[in-house]
Amino acid sequence: MPEEIILALDTTSSPLFAAVYRAGKTAGVKKSGIKQEEFLFPSIKKALSKTGADLKDVTKVFFIKGPGRFTGIRIALTTATMLRSLNNAEASSATMFEVLRRGAEKSREYKTWLAKNPGGHTAVILHAFREEYFLQICGLTEPLWMTKEGLFKYISGVKMPLFIIGFDKDRAPLDELFKNFNYALGSAKLSRVTPALLTEVAKEKNFEPGTLEPLYLKPARFELGK
Repeated sequence: MPEEIILALDTTSSPLFAAVYRAGKTAGVKKSGIKQEEFLFPSIKKALSKTGADLKDVTKVFFIKGPGRFTGIRIALTTATMLRSLNNAEASSATMFEVLRRGAEKSREYKTWLAKNPGGHTAVILHAFREEYFLQICGLTEPLWMTKEGLFKYISGVKMPLFIIGFDKDRAPLDELFKNFNYALGSAKLSRVTPALLTEVAKEKNFEPGTLEPLYLKPARFELGK
């Protein structure tokens, strides 16, 4: 049985993350910039080299399938498809909503909040483009795309307690966005994508229907006019 070597990718926005899990250890590379297609493979190669592995050694590839930049999502999906074909690697994916929720709900901070707010839900908010945001209230809604004004209107109409995590433009904390609102915001560390978080989710996720289907939410033509 081949040694397990997992490649995990987040190319949905800047910065790009490439993480490799091998023999109980995780190595990661972070690269800022919006042209992920130009530095995806150099980043993958660098992350693999930190563990002494090569692309042909990858036995499982995991990627965040959206939401985010159209091109960014496509290159990760293409990489997963390629490795599945060439290496017979297992492929798996998750949305950014799922990944951040996974990390936050394991934290003491969230568990303390939930103990005081039984029946509460996690809301993940992600900056999309300009004054637009992606939202999912876990366990209540499907992923949504809306304007900033629409976001505040929607959130204010939710009657149960919400624990809000996510990030604003350039992955900045949500504090400034919600400075005039009294909501429970998770600390910034709960909304960071890290190599450890990526590989942790990668180890748990298996190939399933929809694995190789991206979550765009927003039609590509909007981004092309950016």
